[in-house]
Amino acid sequence: MTRIFKRGYLALILLFLYVPIIVLIIQSFNAGVSRARWAGFSLKWYVDLFKSPAIMNALYITVTIALLSAVIATIIGTAAAIGIHAMQKRPQAFMMTLTNIPMTMPDIVTGISLMLLFIFTQVKRGYITMLAAHITFNIPYVILSVMPKLKQMNKFSYEAALDLGATPGYALRKVILPFVMPGVITGALLSFTLSLDDFTISYFTTSPLVQNLSTLIYSEARKGIKPTMNALSALMFVALLILLLAVNRRVSKTQEV
Repeated sequence: MTRIFKRGYLALILLFLYVPIIVLIIQSFNAGVSRARWAGFSLKWYVDLFKSPAIMNALYITVTIALLSAVIATIIGTAAAIGIHAMQKRPQAFMMTLTNIPMTMPDIVTGISLMLLFIFTQVKRGYITMLAAHITFNIPYVILSVMPKLKQMNKFSYEAALDLGATPGYALRKVILPFVMPGVITGALLSFTLSLDDFTISYFTTSPLVQNLSTLIYSEARKGIKPTMNALSALMFVALLILLLAVNRRVSKTQEV
């Protein structure tokens, strides 16, 4: 009886979470404009989606910012993780606490803080400020992805390479980076995924002239939900689902190793 109750409870939670998404995906194939009546199967909203200059521009901004922020955050985060790992115990614990703070802080606090920083420094908000914001909130996730692999590595491997005549840079490339590469890739994928669907921080750190997909959907939703928005949301859901499955698979492999 307890098992049936647990399974039924889990089923209700899953239905509550995913039925609205399933309905949205089904409505994206509805030939009619009304969501209350099924007018037949059609792909015209997807065709209109790819013909829209505003949506294509938002897609370009979203993908380029996600790629650039993932690459830059991965480089900075990996270097930071190696530096933190080399610290003594107390400084390392202090730095890890500082790293965890941005992840536990609400996105709206981070977004407003960055917006006030850009206003104070008189930096015009747009593509560059949004990119800088995405890099900022992605770095902690990269650090936390790389740190477990660094802790698993033999701490004498780097010193042994130096004793054998390797330069610090060569030992970094040939000893440390190959070992932590699974964590680096996981951090990069996670950064790309988080950047792809971010709304709150993007909203506060950009201008109305530079919009990614999430801010575009928000601005369009205020005018009324159009069928093309259903198609766009469906594609974003599928893309993020694939990326999250890839991240979870890499995390599982890393933990097994």
